Amino acid sequence: MTGTTWLGRSIARRLPGSGTGEAPSKWAIFGLVSVGTFMTTLDTSIVNIALPSIAQAFDTPVSGPVEWVVIGYLVVLAAALLSFSRLADIVGRERIWLAGLVVFTAGSALSGLAPTLVLLVAARGLQGLGAALIFAPALALIVDAFPLRQRGQALGMNALIVSLGVTAGPTLGGLITDSLGWRWIFFVNVPLGFIGLLIARRVFTFAGGARSRRFDLPGAAAFGLGLAGLSLGMSFGSEWGWTSPALILTIAIALVSLIAGVYIERRRRDPLVDIGLLVSRRLGLPLASFLFSILALFAVSFLMPFYLEELRGLTPLAAGLLLTPYSLGLAFMAPISGRLADRGRARWLGGFGLGLAAAGLVLLAQVGVGTSYLEIALWLVLSGIGQGLFLSPNTTAVMSGVPPDQTSIASGLIATTRAVGQALSVAIAGATFIGFGGAAAGAALSVGAPTAAAVAALDGTFLEALRAALLISGLMAASGAVLSLARLRQRPVQASRAQIAIS
Repeated sequence: MTGTTWLGRSIARRLPGSGTGEAPSKWAIFGLVSVGTFMTTLDTSIVNIALPSIAQAFDTPVSGPVEWVVIGYLVVLAAALLSFSRLADIVGRERIWLAGLVVFTAGSALSGLAPTLVLLVAARGLQGLGAALIFAPALALIVDAFPLRQRGQALGMNALIVSLGVTAGPTLGGLITDSLGWRWIFFVNVPLGFIGLLIARRVFTFAGGARSRRFDLPGAAAFGLGLAGLSLGMSFGSEWGWTSPALILTIAIALVSLIAGVYIERRRRDPLVDIGLLVSRRLGLPLASFLFSILALFAVSFLMPFYLEELRGLTPLAAGLLLTPYSLGLAFMAPISGRLADRGRARWLGGFGLGLAAAGLVLLAQVGVGTSYLEIALWLVLSGIGQGLFLSPNTTAVMSGVPPDQTSIASGLIATTRAVGQALSVAIAGATFIGFGGAAAGAALSVGAPTAAAVAALDGTFLEALRAALLISGLMAASGAVLSLARLRQRPVQASRAQIAIS
């Protein structure tokens, strides 16, 4: 017996329900899927803080080509999610997930070893491809593993894992970069991926998919190009200029591709995405609510570090720690709202939760130069609790809004909405903040103003821009709450049948 085989079997034997002849434990499956979800989510944010070190290593400016280390990952992820979601329903969810872990682990190793910036960007693209393969069937695997009475709880805990991955990125990235060097933010994924591969052989049953279905290559190409172009344009909008020819051309290509994708899907017998189902109240409303929640709350993690570092003078590590109350609020509430959803008591939770998050954002928009850190933490906790109340029942609604053989598509739609929503959130918040003069004021404050009057004027401009961006985020959350409450008007009978069928 080889050492690796022994290690895999030793670990697998310690997982509940993984003994010979037993069905794998639902919690073992959840744990395995969560490791992949955390790794891939973490890598959407962990690299940001290491960009200065990477730029220095390759002797290039922090702005410019080095930004592709972040953007390349996100663009490939957004472009491939829907295609891999459909493929997972055709060839089997476990196979796609496992292929994703192999590709992501290989991409991580190559990223850490990359001798040039071009090869690092290419390896990050490979990582993004692996992340898309992992994300696409992740929620479907959880839905498959859990009975109906525990599905909301499991999906709520998955929302917690995603939130931890996003918010832990800057802090972990800073610690690893400072202590081990930037290459180790990629190398840390390799042992986790290797262990995950060994465990997956014992945990997954590798059930087949609906092989009678055909893969919609034209639709996949159209949506892939459209989503990639949209993510690329939103990511570089501020740098290129919102009226620049490059941005206009990129967005135009993206929109034409997406419109072409809709036209293609309406004519296919086995479409990549059922457009009629997508625009229905059952699936469209919870996805739209989720999009508005991402537009609202992802902006907080983008905007607040500027306030805490440039206006209040905190270190990046201290700023990252001060933002953790949001994650703590979400972590506390998401599993609870999931249990309530399992008991049929969650019909109002989604709308109420986003309304609470909107209130937290409006209160956060009142921050000033001397606002206490305790007060900031309280408003962040309130927003996190609201998001935690919203996510579990809303995710359950999306996963229950598709036929049983298309749950990977629902999983992919959620992941795609999250990826596109994050890019749009940064674009909207960044454009607002820059448009009101906040970025220029922050840069001037970092250099140091000559007089107290000049500092006060710059503080005022900075805060005006921050408040405008946070108020727009609050409006986004309120809009999502309205859409979530609008879903209550639909009759629950069909949803129940869909859920029963999945069970």
